[in-house]
Amino acid sequence: MTELPLIGEAIAVAAEPRLAGARIGVVTFPGTLDDRDAARAVRLAGATAVELWHGDTELGDVDAVVIPGGFSYGDYLRAGAIARFAPLMSKIIDAANSDAKLPVLGICNGFQILTESHLLPGSMIKNDHLKFLCRDQILRVENSNTAWTLDYEAGQEITIPLKNQDGQYIADDKTLDALEAEGRVVFRYVGFNPNGSRRDIAGISNAAGNVVGLMPHPEHAVEPGFGPETALSGSAGVGGSDTDGLGFFTSVLTKIVGGDK
Repeated sequence: MTELPLIGEAIAVAAEPRLAGARIGVVTFPGTLDDRDAARAVRLAGATAVELWHGDTELGDVDAVVIPGGFSYGDYLRAGAIARFAPLMSKIIDAANSDAKLPVLGICNGFQILTESHLLPGSMIKNDHLKFLCRDQILRVENSNTAWTLDYEAGQEITIPLKNQDGQYIADDKTLDALEAEGRVVFRYVGFNPNGSRRDIAGISNAAGNVVGLMPHPEHAVEPGFGPETALSGSAGVGGSDTDGLGFFTSVLTKIVGGDK
């Protein structure tokens, strides 16, 4: 019988000491739900999680930023619309678009914020069935060369929890064609499209590959014994693991220290 870690016992998987100095900022807005989960994932990957508040006017000394899921500002107006104007977001936008190309990951509500901020194209609207959905979801990795996917292989299928009501990704055909042609569709839903997203798109990147947004929650699939039930039971049929999401956070560490595939 495999011994599982105790709940609350964060065990870093990174073996290289050079990764320990990496500092990953995790942003909290009013209504954010998954900032602690994202910070835990960062620590499990071997980096230092740095708390960032939406009202901060400086990013500080961080090597990357995670914008986690939740309901920033209660999703008033529309999901992510108010968060886009938070003081810290202007700093994140500038840093992501700078020559340094700060790596930024937007998860669920974070993805919505990235589209509202125009760091990523398109928009998010209500699921086509107009209901909140929570399930374990199989994704195919379409692009393994972004700052957040270096530790995956193109074509690899992973199981990641998904929970959203405004998860339908939309864009005009010209934008969708450009995303496809430029390899900027990073993740695609497999077997079931849970929200009606155009072309089964689950996540995309900017042109430089430093900014990635997706609707499913990799921070909820980072610990043995506490990940997706499909991965635990083997019913996913893809050899998935309940730690399939950890690769997001180890990938950005590889990017930070200058590693390549």
